[in-house]
Amino acid sequence: MKKIISLFFCFILSLFFLTANAQRPKWANNNSSYYTAEKGEIIQYELPNFTRNVIVDAKQLTPKGSAKALEVKDFEFSKNEKLVLIYTNSKKVWRLETRGDYWLFNTETNELRQIGKNRPESSLMFAKLAPDNNSIAYVSKHNLYIEDLNSGKETALTTDGTDRLINGTFDWAYEEEFNCRDGFRWSPDGKSIAFWQIDATKIKNFLMINNTDSIYSYTIPVEYPKAGEDPSACKIGVVNIASLQTTWMKVPGDSKQHYIPLMQWTPDGSSILVEQLNRKQNEAKLFLCDPKSGDTSPIYSEKNTSWIDILPTENEGLKWINNGKEFLWLTEKDGWKHLYKISKNGKTETLITNGKYDVIDIKAVDEKNGFVYFLASPDNATQQYLYKTALNGKGKLIKVSPANEIGTHTYRLSPDAKYAEHRFSNHKNQKIAEWVNLSTQKTIKETDHNMTASGNVEMIQITTADNVTLDGWMIKPTPFDPAKKYPVLFYVYTEPAGATVKDAAGYASTFLYDGDIAADGYIQISLDGRGTPVPKGAEWRKSIYQNIGILNTRDQAMAAKEILKWPFVDKDRIAVWGWSGGGSTTLNLLFQYPEIYKTGIAIAAVPNQLLYDNIYQERYMGLPQENKEPFIKGSPITYANKLQGNLLLIHGTGDDNVHYQGAEMLVNELVKNGKQFQMMSYPNRTHSINEGEGTTEHLSKLFTQYLKEHCPGGGR
Repeated sequence: MKKIISLFFCFILSLFFLTANAQRPKWANNNSSYYTAEKGEIIQYELPNFTRNVIVDAKQLTPKGSAKALEVKDFEFSKNEKLVLIYTNSKKVWRLETRGDYWLFNTETNELRQIGKNRPESSLMFAKLAPDNNSIAYVSKHNLYIEDLNSGKETALTTDGTDRLINGTFDWAYEEEFNCRDGFRWSPDGKSIAFWQIDATKIKNFLMINNTDSIYSYTIPVEYPKAGEDPSACKIGVVNIASLQTTWMKVPGDSKQHYIPLMQWTPDGSSILVEQLNRKQNEAKLFLCDPKSGDTSPIYSEKNTSWIDILPTENEGLKWINNGKEFLWLTEKDGWKHLYKISKNGKTETLITNGKYDVIDIKAVDEKNGFVYFLASPDNATQQYLYKTALNGKGKLIKVSPANEIGTHTYRLSPDAKYAEHRFSNHKNQKIAEWVNLSTQKTIKETDHNMTASGNVEMIQITTADNVTLDGWMIKPTPFDPAKKYPVLFYVYTEPAGATVKDAAGYASTFLYDGDIAADGYIQISLDGRGTPVPKGAEWRKSIYQNIGILNTRDQAMAAKEILKWPFVDKDRIAVWGWSGGGSTTLNLLFQYPEIYKTGIAIAAVPNQLLYDNIYQERYMGLPQENKEPFIKGSPITYANKLQGNLLLIHGTGDDNVHYQGAEMLVNELVKNGKQFQMMSYPNRTHSINEGEGTTEHLSKLFTQYLKEHCPGGGR
């Protein structure tokens, strides 16, 4: 469910931040230059002067017999920077375009060759060069392959792969909820490969139906484990390249009742580090596995009364320091998301970040000078800044971001933390985009600088009768007359997978509205209550455990009650809308608090929590077979008989994430109770409801017309 949050925040963020994410710099070995793709060419920029060098031009990326250069979707240099692996012709696998074609360009010989040319078109995934650059490995059709770059010979490392027995990548649930996609890792010596195998053969199909693309309808199966259903079994194998023999790691515990969201080699290649979560996701264990025997040794464990957040396994995974003798671990076990240094054998650990603040994201480790750089915001949960502190845990918290730039900062640091691409913005639309030398704190190149405040977004705080203070943003109508009363449109999400409030440019917006909503006389407000993943400490975030649909709904309603006391708010024109988890919250607010909310627009909602996938729902609500009451109590469908206001229900019938099934169940409940409402189903559209000609425009006009009809704008 969380994927829709990032997707639609992209819609509402300004081009300033969209551009920031369009091309990620890939740092060169010297740490003082980076590579990027520009107009089909691979460019290198040398810092600090930004000397531009074309490393690979479009002509060199044009295959023989073709008049068109390859479209560079992504690229990667070999460790010696002589080979460039080009990813192109990409296709979606559920959310992201993770399968496609790969080509290899040799900068010394100017040779361009296709990798896996005997495999089906756009079927290769996660191709990676071996450490010695003599071979390349990739996944195709759920099997793992290796290709010798000298002979061109392709060898299957696994042969049992199917759409349900998955080697080297993941099933729907792992991808959606753990962000696991790339499922194999070369050993440091290049002699073996460690990989995940997901056994989804026991996972039941959920059948979506396509009624429009042929005379006869047909079903689209999705392997989808609903709450209460057993997960896919998971194990880690290590295949020896020379012998083609696979050794399975002997990770203890039932493979169907545990998850393995993280796996990586230790830097010396002697072991594989594996993180195992139990089914409830409230106990995490780290094991060192012997790649030759499969034997495992536990080195670390922690428990939580709610759930444990995982660390991302893709890219680098855990960060190793001290020549592989220690690694950095992020945990909430002391009540804040803090960084620890743990020895390889797990016998010693040192707290690095000490204080009442959360580490939002680790950005770089500068071992030479003994610092770790990370994002945090100790004083304001809607903002974020770059900080550094000593790796030995004895240093002070040092703010790196400029003191006069109040708002949200993002950074991409060089591996040695000397240079960084820095972007800043806030709700006042003040913006800076620049490259900086962090060691001197000086700007070396500025691409955008506008510190003139504009717009009418206000950052607000609302304290409820429960003594809970919610951060929020508000946009008043233009023009605004405080002597008049205006309607309020609340934008909600409120679940643990996302937040809607940030002191950043472009964050505050009703992005579906067709027209100028402020000029049409609406007050727009969004609030982050308890349970949202903001840097306010573990107690704030974990308070929603087994309370989704109850606690978060109450926080929103209690805050709305305070807002209704404002003299310029029309209590008879209160509307709310949201998407995915926000659609669920919209339904709960409309049903549970009909005295407050008069109109609701719920898009792609989960009316019944028992219908959603097990990894997400069980993480935050427990196992339904042990205690189903929280699932029922928190589900909007339970309160459908209390609907009094205006409801517009919107859903795509091809939604593989939040199934259309839930919308139909809710329709039945509303009909049974004689509740009138309106509904729009979009045939075969997914969770994002953006496929098909005219879809986005239609949805926007539908949203706008319904709001204007049932909650008209303007001061009265």
